[in-house]
Amino acid sequence: MEVEMKKYITPEELRKHNKEGDLWISIQGKVYNVTDWAKEHPGGEVPILNLAGQDVTDAFIAYHPGTAWKYLDKFFTGYYLKDFKVSEVSRDYRKLVSEFSKLGLFEKKEHVTLFTLSSVAVMFGIVLYGVLRCTSVWAHLGSAMLLGLLWMQSTYVGHDSGHYEVMSSRGYNKLAQILCGNCMTGISIAWWKWTHNAHHIACNSLDYDPDLQHIPVFAVSSRFFSSMQSYFYGRQLKFDTLSRLLVSYQHWTFYPVLCFARVNLYLQTILLLFSRRKVPDRAFNIMGILVFWTWFPLLISCLPNWSERVMFVLASFCVCSIQHLQFCLNHFAANVYMGPPNGNDWFEKQTAGTLDISCSTWMDWFFGGLQFQLEHHLFPRMPRAQLRKVSPLVIDLCKKHNLPYRSLSFLEANKWTLRTLRTAALQARDLTNPAQNLLWEAFNTHG
Repeated sequence: MEVEMKKYITPEELRKHNKEGDLWISIQGKVYNVTDWAKEHPGGEVPILNLAGQDVTDAFIAYHPGTAWKYLDKFFTGYYLKDFKVSEVSRDYRKLVSEFSKLGLFEKKEHVTLFTLSSVAVMFGIVLYGVLRCTSVWAHLGSAMLLGLLWMQSTYVGHDSGHYEVMSSRGYNKLAQILCGNCMTGISIAWWKWTHNAHHIACNSLDYDPDLQHIPVFAVSSRFFSSMQSYFYGRQLKFDTLSRLLVSYQHWTFYPVLCFARVNLYLQTILLLFSRRKVPDRAFNIMGILVFWTWFPLLISCLPNWSERVMFVLASFCVCSIQHLQFCLNHFAANVYMGPPNGNDWFEKQTAGTLDISCSTWMDWFFGGLQFQLEHHLFPRMPRAQLRKVSPLVIDLCKKHNLPYRSLSFLEANKWTLRTLRTAALQARDLTNPAQNLLWEAFNTHG
């Protein structure tokens, strides 16, 4: 019986298949053609576009359950990757994922979603009572602050449901996404998936990670001063006179701007939902947004005068800005790099691009599990109730391979972030001193 010889493709040949209309990837050394599948990919087309032309085993393992492997065969090209090797870091990471899977940690949700949804419902009831039945301005202020906290908790459920099924079925999970995201917060889950998946895959890449691209308001690196190309938005991030002015004082404007960050998210949601881009469940997303823009203005209109209405909106935005701040603390002061993500250094890039926030166990509800940012990035399918439990094992793996594991207090993380913003701000004021800028980049840009 004649044995069929394996056909091989070199890494250099694989890299040629990295453009829209020609997308190949390698998983465990087997090469797959996912060109047609990219547009149907549940996680969106962006992750595949960013990782195409290379081995993506670690990213695939991180984002897909074991049941996903059986669907790969129909994309197999018949080629194997020549000289395929697995680094020691990747080998240990995959072993850790396997151990967690055997322990069932990716399925043990521990009723966190039920408790969070219940708290959101109770808080919403109190907000309605405070606005509709109370006449005291202090009651109205308290209701506004509680609404900001409600938005934070509702967002955590939307975030969790975007990474794994928090409900008993896929249909109920999608319902939870629309209710907690679109209906309650006014921010589309479709917009969140589009940007968030790109952020996870290209964590802290200046030109590929949308969560670092905040020109003209913020710049975490002087690399933005050269008007770089955003490969996520497909346009140039122009650093003009206005950008230079705003960035020059960003360490002073950082907190005030965050208080109004939701306005930008509302705008981004509308721009996406009414764009020509393919948007999954567009109709449901639009209906959910319409629900929000029905109840929220109506609630505000029930307040007795315009001064209280303005106070209500500002107070709710300011409280919820704590969540926007948290997202910034997790990444702004971490290492950055230029270029697309590399599938062969998945673990290394996640450790370099994230900062954890240390807190007591009783504060886990407040941060929604995202204070364990590295653990979340390494195991995005893992329910937040398990992140504290696996943290010691992640620390051990980082120590073994001499990789950074940074866990800062909330105060210290703020200091790091402000220091990063101040450094870039001072450079923006002194663009005539390239030597100083290059020295700063040498110490702060990696990859």
